[in-house]
Amino acid sequence: MSRTEVRARIRRVAFTALVVTACVPGIGWAQDDTDLAKKTQNPVADLISVPFQNNVNFGVGPDDDVQYILNIQPVIPFKLTEDWNLISRTIVPLIYQPELAPGVGEVFGLGDIQQSLFLSPAKPGKLIWGVGPILQFPTATDDSLGQGKWGAGPTAVALTMHGPWVLGALINNVWSFAGDSDRPDVNQMLIQPFVNYNLPDAWYVTTAPIITADWEAESDDRWTVPIGAGVGKIVRIGKLPVNLQGSAYYNVVRPDNAEQQLSPTSPMPLSLSLPTCPPTPPRARWC
Repeated sequence: MSRTEVRARIRRVAFTALVVTACVPGIGWAQDDTDLAKKTQNPVADLISVPFQNNVNFGVGPDDDVQYILNIQPVIPFKLTEDWNLISRTIVPLIYQPELAPGVGEVFGLGDIQQSLFLSPAKPGKLIWGVGPILQFPTATDDSLGQGKWGAGPTAVALTMHGPWVLGALINNVWSFAGDSDRPDVNQMLIQPFVNYNLPDAWYVTTAPIITADWEAESDDRWTVPIGAGVGKIVRIGKLPVNLQGSAYYNVVRPDNAEQQLSPTSPMPLSLSLPTCPPTPPRARWC
């Protein structure tokens, strides 16, 4: 069973926790924390981070088992020139897969790694954006944990900030160009719109559903569309700013072939992000 089919068999609910470190003096914390919350909501910010996102998916396989996916997602900005940055975003999935069919057995291992690179203006205007390639590598240690294909395609992100609002979207499409000839071709799109509203005292509300389309599937089995929202807050543990977030998503559209086996239970992701601080140039205050 492909990873797309596994995702189609679950109704998504997500709970997320993030930890973010800032390289700033301990003054004006309330305002600084609100600004930091907005910066963490920008996918192409000049912020080094290493998020760990743990997804716990219920109702997987014939016995409605639990699937665990730990996504290690380092984000590293590189300063190319005074005018341009290159943002590297990597997803390394570690997956525990329950038995997907009688006699198949459970599996634990590495999934397919994805690498995105965004070329982004170092001094953006009202519209913040980044464009570049996305690459997929057939690194899965078991057939059930990946797609067995080398893939590539374009990716882009755009957002704007108006007062307390942070609004934008990320999109990519991956096509396979090599790999196991016995495995299906890959042609998949991902769209992630995001809307954040920042409140006083570094609280915020957010929605960022991940919408996917499998263009190789039949039209009735193509789309997965979740809806949901969450809430978060920047808090302090000593001098360490911590961004805690909880959110929930439910698939209102999913492939028809998942209807008969879909269980009423839901997956729960949990993520932890631990950014590090690069050498701070004279004008920079945040890492």
